[in-house]
Amino acid sequence: MENVVVLVVGAGPAGLATAACLSQFSIPYVIVERESCSASLWRNRAYDRLKLHLAKEFCELPHMSYPLDAPTYIPKMLFVKYLDDYVERFNIQPKYLTSVESSTFDDDEKCWSIVAHDMAKSTIVRFTAKFLVVASGENSVENIQMIPELQSFLGDVIHSSSFKSGKSYSGMNVLVVGSGNSGMEIAYYLAAHGANTSVVIRSPIHVMTKELIRLGMTLARRLPLNLVDNLLVMAANLIFGDLSRYGIRRPKMGPMTLKSKTGRSAVIDVSTVGLIKKGIIKVQGSISKITGDIVEFQCSKKISFDVIVFATGYKSTANIWMKNGESMLNGNGLPIKEYSNHWKGENGLYCAGLGRRGLAGIAADAKNIANDIKSVIGAMSS
Repeated sequence: MENVVVLVVGAGPAGLATAACLSQFSIPYVIVERESCSASLWRNRAYDRLKLHLAKEFCELPHMSYPLDAPTYIPKMLFVKYLDDYVERFNIQPKYLTSVESSTFDDDEKCWSIVAHDMAKSTIVRFTAKFLVVASGENSVENIQMIPELQSFLGDVIHSSSFKSGKSYSGMNVLVVGSGNSGMEIAYYLAAHGANTSVVIRSPIHVMTKELIRLGMTLARRLPLNLVDNLLVMAANLIFGDLSRYGIRRPKMGPMTLKSKTGRSAVIDVSTVGLIKKGIIKVQGSISKITGDIVEFQCSKKISFDVIVFATGYKSTANIWMKNGESMLNGNGLPIKEYSNHWKGENGLYCAGLGRRGLAGIAADAKNIANDIKSVIGAMSS
């Protein structure tokens, strides 16, 4: 049994940021991570050409800036190096290959009791913690949409986490399911490498340039969101024109308000829209069923595909191992309370990086959690 003040579960950006903020106050903590490295999503499950979608000033973790010569939009490997430097700067030492199996709050002892599996030694390890921080992320496991007869599809089915480059798909008929940033970027890279590419766009989406989003986030610090939204939508209409004729509908809620209220991000165009307009990338509606290699859409159109790529995101697994977390997390392992009050539960329970606000949200969560723990410890000792 290891007694700790704070146990942080997860060594992605949220866990690392929380650890750094705790160390600034000299609050002792232990951080556990089920993978063999920190930030495994970024290292192992992100495609090669990925860049951060937001400008670097919105993507810093607490207490450490990017190098002065870093580009405005940080590429994947530079971000991984930034995280490695961050670990070194704050002397963060995660216990890797340690997977939390359960956590319960002990009413008698007023602490959290955590059972974990040390996968390297094949042993069970137990912790008691005064404070528990869920930083295992909203991107813990792949989320693949349930489609009738998907298991009978004769081609390859992959999740976007397994997609690295479009090179190996040249000449193939590929369907991308999902029209968020990952789906639209993957569709572009597939088409650029000669794949016959279709993308399923079911829901309305905002399409913006990265410069527009940077402008919007900067203006939102000073102006009302509805005014910023009006400016962004007008500018996007000037740049892209009416996209409804290509199967892309715009949400009624503006892009900044939509992000603020639902956590859904605008799609930042990487030239995918240009290929859609030229007919090089085809837009499809919802899938109704799959038979062999034939995908039938709800409009009754039938098309043969060699590969289906699910860019349908990830989901949290915190609700699987978290017991007594009803004050903070719902059945999907995401916060019950709305942003920005989502990060704190009861009995010393916190979550970092589950608010669907990207790296800026992670930084805010980590600071809030460390400040709150500091104040609770201060009140206990006074």
